[in-house]
Amino acid sequence: MRVRPGRSDDVPALTAIYNHYVVNSHVTFDTQPFTPEQRLADWFVQFDAASGPYRLLVAEVGEGEDRGQVVGYAAGTRFRPKPAYRTSIETCVYLDPEWVGRGVGRYVYGALMGLLDSMPDVHRAYAGVALPNDASQRLHEGVGFRPVGVLREVGFKFGRFYNVAWYERVCSVGNSR
Repeated sequence: MRVRPGRSDDVPALTAIYNHYVVNSHVTFDTQPFTPEQRLADWFVQFDAASGPYRLLVAEVGEGEDRGQVVGYAAGTRFRPKPAYRTSIETCVYLDPEWVGRGVGRYVYGALMGLLDSMPDVHRAYAGVALPNDASQRLHEGVGFRPVGVLREVGFKFGRFYNVAWYERVCSVGNSR
């Protein structure tokens, strides 16, 4: 497995991965699939290094016949739009369903946490986990997140309400503010 910064030519593969969860799962509260063009224009543009601390890391197969295949990603995005939140990052991780349970999530998410830890402009990382999702909760706790609360019945998808557990992680360099 190889982790590297995401590129614009990854957007079709990343969109396909994300759309799987949009259509088949409650783990994202988006309800309509995206086109790669939408994701490029509305989502990918935030990862320009000059625009702030937002980062996208891609996991790709490093060897064998699948070498170079994008199998997942982890992202750190804006937590909230108000200026005082600028040192807080919201994170996520999504994997090709064929690669779930193989350690890819921990690998790419751990790499993102290491990157965020090195950035002086990042104080805290936050993640929301739509419940139930034991695997995601274990993953977040495994890379240093701690639970901070649950929003009850905050999302409605597939004809039912879902709770969201919120997690927080102190980032190493930016934690002295």
